[in-house]
Amino acid sequence: MLDARFVRDNLDLVRASVENRRGKWDFDRFVALDEERRRLIGEVESRQARRNEASKEIGALMKAGERDTAEARKEEVRVINDEIAADEALLGAVDAEVRELLLTIPNVPHESVPVGADESENVEVRRWGTPRQFDFEAKPHWDLGPEAGLVDFEAGVKLAGSRFVVLGKDGARLNRALINFMLDTHGSRGFTEWSVPALANVDTLTGTGQLPKFEDDLFKTGEGLYLIPTAEVQLTNLHRDEVLEADTLPRHYCAYTPCFREEAGSAGRDTRGMIRVHQFDKVEMVKFATPETSMDELEGMVADAENILQLLGLPYRVIVLCTGDMGFGAAKTYDLEVWLPSYDDYKEISSCSNCWDFQARRASIKYRGGDFKGSRLVHTLNGSGLAVGRTLVAVLENYQQADGSIVVPEVLRSYMGGQDVIRPQA
Repeated sequence: MLDARFVRDNLDLVRASVENRRGKWDFDRFVALDEERRRLIGEVESRQARRNEASKEIGALMKAGERDTAEARKEEVRVINDEIAADEALLGAVDAEVRELLLTIPNVPHESVPVGADESENVEVRRWGTPRQFDFEAKPHWDLGPEAGLVDFEAGVKLAGSRFVVLGKDGARLNRALINFMLDTHGSRGFTEWSVPALANVDTLTGTGQLPKFEDDLFKTGEGLYLIPTAEVQLTNLHRDEVLEADTLPRHYCAYTPCFREEAGSAGRDTRGMIRVHQFDKVEMVKFATPETSMDELEGMVADAENILQLLGLPYRVIVLCTGDMGFGAAKTYDLEVWLPSYDDYKEISSCSNCWDFQARRASIKYRGGDFKGSRLVHTLNGSGLAVGRTLVAVLENYQQADGSIVVPEVLRSYMGGQDVIRPQA
């Protein structure tokens, strides 16, 4: 969430930011509410001054024995108090509407973010690895997985519905191996592992920006809880309404969770296979940092995600998202895209973002103990480390053999009980 004063003092900047993101926001309503808020504050302060002056006069009149005049002045004070209460009630309603409005405005992109309309204007930063050239006809994972007995799309439909998947036998085992490998690897690089609920309340989802704007993308229970779309929601809100000590920053957290998304706006996209499903596994990274170090922490987070792909030997590229393709709460985002033979292209497998103080203001996460008085908002960062289902897809497709078997990447073999090849099963 942006600060109301910042928006008021930088209307042109914020307006350009929203336009560059190809978004819409009711600036006219904000300006009207802001003017009404300042008018009410002026009214309250004026009446408070009158009340204070009247109270002094009442004291003087009582000392002078002019009780009748004093009583008349007391009645005036009671009227002023009623007027102040009415103005404060109006002010509270205006403040609440301003906050609801501010909850729907996207973050301001960092100055280093390229301006662009959509994903076609994202900027490639670097590539790692060389896509494999097959000497046989490579299969897409939606054929390879079922034929090898690893993936069952029909069972997913039977048990739940479309865009659900069942992993069986070595498919389930490989999925679990990837999760454990990712968690162990991040842990060796200084991340603290957490286990968090897969359900979140309204305050939690509001804190990270999923609510109120993206409610249609969430699965909701009858009790008002929501299935989380990412562990970022829970990890970030661990410190909601807290003040952290500066000497404990930066903090690096990670967690594995199942994730759930309605994919309401993805009709017709990636309908085959496991790329876009309603339920998927993900290992998430979250960082809490000071404003001075957060951009360096973003580069480090990208390196942490890249490390997983490099250890797995999966070719990928890194791109920086343009303004029109960035997420709602991000100030700057890098996407990592892994090479998938089935697409003959790169496909997103991780998104790493610095949200600046956008989430911290919503969730009231501050720090103290620096070279300043009081407390300040932290900067929060989040990134996939990695999306497990898409990593499984990348391993299957990039490590497939002509006979339908899949070579297990060397770093995963200890997690697979020493198994080095997954062979087709009946």
